[in-house]
Amino acid sequence: MADLDPFAGVSIFVAAARAGSFTQAADQLGITKSAVGKSIARLEARLGVKLFHRTTRMNRLTVDGEAFHAACAAALEEITGAEAALTSARQTLTGRLRIDMPVAFGRSVLLPLLLEIVRPHPGLRLTLSFTDETIDPLLENVDLAIRFGDLKDSSHLIARHLASQARVICAAPSYLTEQGIPQTLEDLRDHRGVVGAAKGPPVSWVVREDGIVRRIAPPTSHQLNDGEAMVAAAAGGLGLCQAPISMVRDLIARGALKTVLETYSTVPVEIHALWPRQAHLSPRVRHVVDQFAAFAAQGRLD
Repeated sequence: MADLDPFAGVSIFVAAARAGSFTQAADQLGITKSAVGKSIARLEARLGVKLFHRTTRMNRLTVDGEAFHAACAAALEEITGAEAALTSARQTLTGRLRIDMPVAFGRSVLLPLLLEIVRPHPGLRLTLSFTDETIDPLLENVDLAIRFGDLKDSSHLIARHLASQARVICAAPSYLTEQGIPQTLEDLRDHRGVVGAAKGPPVSWVVREDGIVRRIAPPTSHQLNDGEAMVAAAAGGLGLCQAPISMVRDLIARGALKTVLETYSTVPVEIHALWPRQAHLSPRVRHVVDQFAAFAAQGRLD
């Protein structure tokens, strides 16, 4: 009888493709090399294409094999993620979770939420780092990174959008009294800017002018690689800064900062969770990301 299961042999094929060897795949799966070979042969016969170039030492994917592997790996990842999502809510999570997050946003917004998430799971241990530098979670041995702003193209990372925040341009009232309130973007030439640095918050600002979103280069009078310090410098009267509203909301409410150029700074900044692409997403990473997404839906990441 023909095998009607469309997933028959797929997991074995993916394991063999990743291992580059039927022998290594067999060892990983706990079956014989012969069983791996027969399963892939049946899969090739069903598909009507050759998936591997076979040699005595290794097996290399054909062009058809590469395309089929990309589709199968993505499908298995979705299935594994769905299983993790269903089971993580019912299980007690254990193990270490390494998370990197922006300094000010991490301390004031994310850390209290993480305490809520971790409290029901005493076996879950955290290693937290706070930096405004854009990092590669894979290179930095981080399980999860939370980041503001646009994402760079990276095939080895997965991103999940969590929330959007307003960006505001602001300065201390004392600075505005001394230097005047800018009315247009051209007025910025006569002002001082407090901006980020290469390994920190952005140097450029994102604005909308005549319906067009673009990046501009404000005066780089003062450069700081720490977002929290950048906001403190602006509140201290050093110049204008652009920041997500969560970083300046309290200072604006207290009158320590005042917003300007509101008609131009209307483009929200996106907040994403990033993690390395892998065959099996850890249930603890999945759980934390899902909880962050739920908090975002409640407005708690604003």
